[in-house]
Amino acid sequence: MTELSALFHGFSVILTPMNMLLMLVGITLGVLIGVLPGLGGANGVAILLPLTFTMSPTSAIIMLSCIYWGALFGGAITSVLFNIPGEPWSVATTFDGYPLAQKGQAGQALTAAFTSSFVGAFVAVLMITFMAPLVAKFALKFGPPEFFAVYLLTFCSFVGMGKGSPFKILASMAIGFALAAVGMDTVTGQLRLTFGFEELMRGFDFLIAVIGLFGIGEILLSMEEGLAFSGKTARISPRVVLETWKQLPKYWMTSVRSSLVGMWMGITPGGATPASFMSYGLAKKMSKDGAKFGTGQLEGVVAPETAAHAAGTSALLPMLALGIPGSPTAAVLLGGLLIWGLQPGPLLFVEQKDFVWGLIASMYLGNLAGLIVVLTTVPLFASILRIPFSIIAPVIVVICAIGAFTVHNAMMDVWLMLLFGVVGYVFKKLDYPLAPLVLALVLGDKAEDSFRQAMLVSQGDLSIMVANPLVGTITGLALLLLFWPLLSKLVHKLRPPKGSNFASEQPVD
Repeated sequence: MTELSALFHGFSVILTPMNMLLMLVGITLGVLIGVLPGLGGANGVAILLPLTFTMSPTSAIIMLSCIYWGALFGGAITSVLFNIPGEPWSVATTFDGYPLAQKGQAGQALTAAFTSSFVGAFVAVLMITFMAPLVAKFALKFGPPEFFAVYLLTFCSFVGMGKGSPFKILASMAIGFALAAVGMDTVTGQLRLTFGFEELMRGFDFLIAVIGLFGIGEILLSMEEGLAFSGKTARISPRVVLETWKQLPKYWMTSVRSSLVGMWMGITPGGATPASFMSYGLAKKMSKDGAKFGTGQLEGVVAPETAAHAAGTSALLPMLALGIPGSPTAAVLLGGLLIWGLQPGPLLFVEQKDFVWGLIASMYLGNLAGLIVVLTTVPLFASILRIPFSIIAPVIVVICAIGAFTVHNAMMDVWLMLLFGVVGYVFKKLDYPLAPLVLALVLGDKAEDSFRQAMLVSQGDLSIMVANPLVGTITGLALLLLFWPLLSKLVHKLRPPKGSNFASEQPVD
């Protein structure tokens, strides 16, 4: 009941004409970002974050979170109509969404995708409503050792559960730690790694890095690939919506399973992309029509979209309650909170109740507004892809440059943005993940401060990291996740092949 009364107070905070307008603007911009390949939730939030500096924190986070919801919705449009994933997590949606569009059922596919997205996000927001205060209350018991153990758990989980080579993840994270160390040491006040450049005294601003790594890097990659858009047209009529909604209840088990998978992958740093693939694979394996997946099955659209939205929304839980982002977009939002003078974590629920519950209330309304917007404006957003990419790309680059310049009103930031764009392009070409770099850049100095404070308290004794059951459990779990790839390989090698036994290895006369 306490959470419900706080939630209703949150609705009273955001239900003002200005906040409602910002919500619609955010949703519209988010859908546009989701539709344009090469952009995405993290990119859009990073590029448009400077626009919110003059707003109140509540209004700013409402607009940015709605950009995120809109981007989550918009990725499905290009996946279904053009077979071009607008977002990485929309790849699995193309498997059955585009075949449905080729059959002339694009309206049904998009309605199923949008509705499933709404359901996945709604379930995750319910979880955040009731779980976030409990997690925050529990986290109030944390001291420097516990906070460092949680940061360590986050970093190690990216290594152990990340997709791709653990060595590449570690290399990307190490670069992020090095960038986070540049500037003034918050403990001693000394300058580090500035090499005599006054511009580096304030360190590398995470926003400049994110705009370059994601925005400019993706544009450079897209320019190299020479994107050209062509695809199906779609119009969603009320009759198509109602007919599709009548079919969706028979996939309720798929929705429940995908929501659970998505929430788990969102809270842990698995991310929306692996959640969508995992849910699609489970649906294909457990469905009675699994053999038909890939030929145009509505269930093949429901599973990945539900999981992706559940994961994308759930990633905000550890960001709000612990100050630890569960996704690149959550990391950008975390940086935004710090810029506005807010400290994400357990005290946020005590000191900034209006902000926290206004944000959670905006998740409900923003998700509903996003569903209405995309159902009514699909033809408009689909027509944007008829514009040549040679026109869209320079516009995005200019927006990125303006966003970077407005952070500190310094031309140096624009050059740094371009430099980070080249780094992002090289990372993409070499298949190095960007999310660990952003995570280390945002959390590296906080993890360092917590570790050094813990060492000061214990006078350099590392046993403080296992001094009580709470910190010992978190540290042990972190180490387990860090070495999980090696342990899984060892178990796989020691396990005998299926069907092999001693008798079958004997020579036969």
